[in-house]
This record gives sequence, C-alpha cells and structure tokens, in this order.
Amino acid sequence: MNHTKYNQRLCGTRIVTLPGIPSTNQMMKLLLFSDVHCNLEKVRSLVERSSDFDVVIGAGDFGVKRTGLAKTIDILKGINRPTVLVPGNGESDEELREACHGWANAHVLHGSGTEIDGINFFGLGGGIPETPFGEWSFDLSEDTAAQMLASCPSGGVLVVHSPPQGVVDRDSNGKRWGSATIRTAVEEKRPRLVVCGHIHDSWETEEELAGAKVINAGPNGVEKVLEA
Repeated sequence: MNHTKYNQRLCGTRIVTLPGIPSTNQMMKLLLFSDVHCNLEKVRSLVERSSDFDVVIGAGDFGVKRTGLAKTIDILKGINRPTVLVPGNGESDEELREACHGWANAHVLHGSGTEIDGINFFGLGGGIPETPFGEWSFDLSEDTAAQMLASCPSGGVLVVHSPPQGVVDRDSNGKRWGSATIRTAVEEKRPRLVVCGHIHDSWETEEELAGAKVINAGPNGVEKVLEA
C-alpha cells in the first residue's frame, strides 16, 4: 500500500482499532455493504466509491427472491479492488459463483475463507436460522451453520449475511432475528470485525460482541479502517 497517499485518504474517517492486531503503520480501508436488492443506483454508487478502498465486502442479497442477480453483479464487476462476497438468502452460493464468473477480483465465500494482505476473511451466507420464506429463500439450519463455521480461523474478518443473535438484529418491533450459532462462533473465534446484513431495520448499526465490532452494513456503504 502507498501509505503517504493512503494516510491522505484517511482524513475525516474514523479509524476503528480492533483487539489482537499487531501495531503497524499499515491500514486497510474497507467499504462494507449488504442488501442492495437490485437497486442499481446504489450499486453504481458503490462501484464509483470503491477505488478509494483496499477491500470491498458485500454481505449478501444482491438480487430479489432469486431474480435480478446477474444484472446487479454485472455492475459490481466494475470494482477493481479485492471484493469479498457471501450469498444472502435471496441467492444461493452456486448462483452467486456463476454470476461472478470472470470477475478476477471477486472472492465468493460460503463456509470458506481467503487471505488478503495478511488478513483472513471467512464467509458464510444464507438466512440463519431458516426464514419463513422457504419456497425461494436460501436458508441454513443452525446445525448446518455450525458445521460450516467450524473451520473459521481466529482473529480475522467474519462476513455473514445473517447477524449474530442479540446484536444488530432488531426489526422495527424490537424482535431479534439473529443466529445463535453465529453468535457462538464470534465468541469462540474472536474475529476483529463481523460484517452482516439481512435485518433491514438494523442497517448501518454497529454493536460490540466479544470484543468484535459487528456491523449491519446496509446498501448505502459503510466505511471502516482496520490496522493490518
């Protein structure tokens, strides 16, 4: 990273210091989003902003009820930065991988991980626990999610579509819809940052769990800075 140029870009941006990160002069600037649901105006805005960031993270629901995924991803392919994506409950992992075919910068994660500039990213998509929208929704049981999260490394960035139970998971009536399994994984794996979406009424909210910042990103795009 060009640190002189990078530090100039940090002006006016709040730096998040997360536990367990070595003290260095390197920073990683992240653009986080979720639940764009075929809103192409918002998608184009994210693409335009993306060049100012080191990594872009999309936490699922790019389409609407298993439709519109390709046209959304075709625009997102304009991002020329490493981009970590997980499926939402509105598209499956297979559908997302197919739509991202040929996008060299895309890392589609679902029960898997990747390393970017020395930081581990692990992803798990889908609605967890199962939603009431079974005829079209891509959902996982808590038991299946636990098996798929077992290989998540400690101290990385966890990208999930569904939030952990008890944080950034309230709807407009105050009911919580988060996953108990994801909460347990956060408590055990101690990631630096958790990025999620899914619960629209909690978009752009941030809470802390087991020392990790947990952010329900939403479609507008949230900026975060990590020490690398």
